[in-house]
Amino acid sequence: MNRICAALDVPDPEEAARLAARLAGRVGLFKVGLELFVAHGRAAVDAVRRFGLPIFLDLKLHDIPQTVESAARAASALGVDYVTVHASGGAEMIRAARRALPRTKLLAVTALTSLGPEDLDAVGLPRDAVPRLARLAMAAGADGVVCSPQEVASLRGALGPGPLLVVPGIRPAGAASGDQRRTGTPAEAVRAGASILVIGRPLRDAPDPGAAAEAIAKEIAAAGG
Repeated sequence: MNRICAALDVPDPEEAARLAARLAGRVGLFKVGLELFVAHGRAAVDAVRRFGLPIFLDLKLHDIPQTVESAARAASALGVDYVTVHASGGAEMIRAARRALPRTKLLAVTALTSLGPEDLDAVGLPRDAVPRLARLAMAAGADGVVCSPQEVASLRGALGPGPLLVVPGIRPAGAASGDQRRTGTPAEAVRAGASILVIGRPLRDAPDPGAAAEAIAKEIAAAGG
């Protein structure tokens, strides 16, 4: 299994397709994020569908249950393979999304990787928020959770081998962290039990995105992934 999810965080479908073409055959799935989808909707998904890889629609839905259910149903109609919601929306919201996504993997975001310890304190999330939100999401029907590299090992131990642990904030050794605060290397995340690694800027901004993906895949393989 190729664990690399390439985040196509670019402004338009044409650029997404160009980046996807350079990465096809070197990654396992493509992520269409909020910027691209809000600007272009279905066209953003259709632009990368032709490459034949699973599509991860990263909308991080967070609203009242009825609204999330309707939005999730619309996402399901696009034929995507993964959709995200915020676990902090609560169990009923997650159950509503689950009803609308019978054939789509539902992932619940625990805490954004851009939040450091002091940020979590400032927004009122205690240090045990990530495992509590993860358990809530799984009990409500999610297929897995999105967490930082720093939380993978503890969540894998708490949740067992079944749930998907999808991990953004991945930075190869020596790479700039940018606005990400809770980061880790591909090898660290895989050894800790990550299922899928979401990688954006280290691929998108590389002189040769395909070669960058191959280097990360080798690191993952060396780590036993």
